[in-house]
Amino acid sequence: MSDPSSGSPGIASSGTYELSDSAASDPAAPASPAPLDASPAAPPSGFDQPAAPSAGFEQPAPPRAGRAEGAARKAPSSQVAPEPIERPGLGTEWGETRVSRISTAPFIRAQAERPFAVASLFYNDAEGARAMASASGFRRTSPQTFTLAGGGVAVGLRGEDGGFLSGFVAGETSHVIGEAGQRYSVVLRNLTPSRIECVVSVDGLDVMDGQPAAFSKRGYLVDPHGEIEIDGFRQTMDTVAAFRFGSVRGSYASQKHGDTRNVGVIGVALFHERGTAPWTLDDVRRRREANPFPGQFATPPGL
Repeated sequence: MSDPSSGSPGIASSGTYELSDSAASDPAAPASPAPLDASPAAPPSGFDQPAAPSAGFEQPAPPRAGRAEGAARKAPSSQVAPEPIERPGLGTEWGETRVSRISTAPFIRAQAERPFAVASLFYNDAEGARAMASASGFRRTSPQTFTLAGGGVAVGLRGEDGGFLSGFVAGETSHVIGEAGQRYSVVLRNLTPSRIECVVSVDGLDVMDGQPAAFSKRGYLVDPHGEIEIDGFRQTMDTVAAFRFGSVRGSYASQKHGDTRNVGVIGVALFHERGTAPWTLDDVRRRREANPFPGQFATPPGL
């Protein structure tokens, strides 16, 4: 990997990043091709075409019926794989293709793989939410976004009707309640006065390429106090596979990677641009606690 300070386009750590069409790009910035190492998300394995046999290698001949039956009779029962147990709760499935166009714009991170804030938003169905809430004290919220990452970003899940899904806050975690079959999108609002890059994951998978999420992945750019809406796992520069709630077994993470340990969480990593200062929780607190009338009368300088 090249030096992050070089700013070479096409390098995931410091080069060109995806920009959602709902966030305005810098008109003076030249458009650049997508990074070479950031392939779009691939559909679940059930959608893949079977691979053709490699040239030069013969396929093994099927065993004779008699030998196969004898082997089946002698196989101990302990070698028979048990049926997988269906996990309760919701996962995110690979949905229908939707139009969602993006472009690219230059963005150099202040720190290549160190976000200034990381946030998580959990989701589940009503029954799962009650089980999670019973583990700690909670307060129910109206349909809205959740302010996360030290006040740097607001994150919400928007349903098909255009409204935000409701949820609750338990301890220091935020939860959203959904229903199986429901389509949703991830809405991000930049609460800082600077442009930021948001690397987003769903069920532990990066929304850009469908692979395990990491800080080194490229993300969406959000203008100061701007908003973007992510509709699904990106297939091309013009389309995504919609986010749809479904079973854990039917989730994209399970169908594509056979791994469900991170199902039920949406992650956001925030990066600030080189030359700007990160927006921290202390900055937010200072502004909220600012007193508009700290004194009664003017005094000379130095007093």
